Amino acid sequence: MTAPGPAATEPPGGWGPLLEAARSAMSRAYAPYSGYPVGAAARTDDGRIVTGCNVENASYGIGLCAECGLVSQLHATGGGRLTHFACVDGAGNALVPCGRCRQLLYEAGGPQLLLRTPEGVRTLDAMLPQAFGAGHLTARDAPEA
Repeated sequence: MTAPGPAATEPPGGWGPLLEAARSAMSRAYAPYSGYPVGAAARTDDGRIVTGCNVENASYGIGLCAECGLVSQLHATGGGRLTHFACVDGAGNALVPCGRCRQLLYEAGGPQLLLRTPEGVRTLDAMLPQAFGAGHLTARDAPEA
C-alpha cells in the first residue's frame, strides 16, 4: 500500500498539536533504567487528543510502552477510534511503534489509522500488513467440538 496523499494525512489542526502533546507526554515519562523517554499522542474520531508515556519498572519485562498508556487513556476517557498517531523520543524525534504496539494500535484505530513516521505519514495497514484483528475471532473460526 502506498502512502496516503498529503490532504488525506492532515489531522484537524495539523500535526503540530499532536506533536506538542506527544512531547509533553514524553516529558512525564518514567525511564530511570533506559534513559529513553517516549511520548505518544493520537487524535480520536470525536476530536479528542489522548496521550501516553513509557513507564519503566525495575523488573524490566513489566514496563509499559507509551502506546499502552495512550490506548488506556482512550478507553478511560470515553473510547472511540484513533485516527492520527504520533510518537516521539526524548529529543522530540519521530518514532515508529514496535510490532507489539502496532497490534495494540490496530485494535484501537484499525488499518486506516495514520501514523507520522520518520519517512512521512503511513497507514497502519502499510506498517502492519495482514494484521490479526477481531474479525478473525468469529464462531466460524472456532475449532469443532
